[in-house]
Amino acid sequence: MNDPHPTATAPTQSAWLAAMPALFVFLWSTGFIGAKFGLPYAEPMTFLALRFGIVSALMLVVAVIWRAPWPRRLLDYAHLAIVGLLLHGLYLGGVFASIGLGVEAGVSALIVSIQPLLVAALAAPLLRERVTPRQWLGLGLGLAGVLLVVWRKLALGMGSPAGMSLSLLALLGITLATLYQKRFCANMDLRSGSVVQYAAASLGTGTFAFAFESREIVWSGEFVFALVWLVLVLSLGAVSLLILMIRKGAVARVSSLFFLVPPSTALIAWPLFGETLGPLALAGMLLACIGVGLVNR
Repeated sequence: MNDPHPTATAPTQSAWLAAMPALFVFLWSTGFIGAKFGLPYAEPMTFLALRFGIVSALMLVVAVIWRAPWPRRLLDYAHLAIVGLLLHGLYLGGVFASIGLGVEAGVSALIVSIQPLLVAALAAPLLRERVTPRQWLGLGLGLAGVLLVVWRKLALGMGSPAGMSLSLLALLGITLATLYQKRFCANMDLRSGSVVQYAAASLGTGTFAFAFESREIVWSGEFVFALVWLVLVLSLGAVSLLILMIRKGAVARVSSLFFLVPPSTALIAWPLFGETLGPLALAGMLLACIGVGLVNR
């Protein structure tokens, strides 16, 4: 007699897998909002080192309680640490430092959202993933849509050249992290692997904080809210979803979801900060949705 449990749980699993992309886009978008809330009260690397340290400690407790398997080879620890430094340290460090220098969250999100094009271009030679002409069309439409959403801000020259460069550095970090995660850490245990990745990121950002920042924190209500949100919702929730989606799907399709982050960020910022969306921005969001649909079809 067949076991009824796999059949009973299959619809629930299918629904969860179908909801993961939309949930990821929403959660990831709130990271830019959290940065805007918290950065007035702490410098970027200080903020991130504290955040990553807390997440690493929480995941260590989870890994111990649930007896998660740990990597057996020193090389595996090195791979996890490299992803942690790229995904959490370089990417988020670049985004936070860029916003700290005055670059608007939407502009920073736009620059980083170009990541799918880089991933798609590199996935074929590095991971032997095939990117179809329809997917390339979708990526092009997604990029066009994102440009329409924030083109006015770019035309106004928001932010400094140094801030823009840091957003480009963040773009490089998340692109390399996505490819490296798929190539070397695809089978990592989320509990123990996250401990290593966040510990490496905390050490890296903490080193920069001690070298270049005052490390002063104003413990306001907004800062505490931003810290708790970024720890629980972003670092534990959204990043885990990203790693799960990379494990279950091709990186080009997963990366195309980042095209939806700037429009989603704009929608969240509208009621919070009074930022409005014009006709071109709405058209851009539609193009981005069509582009992601073509890539993930």
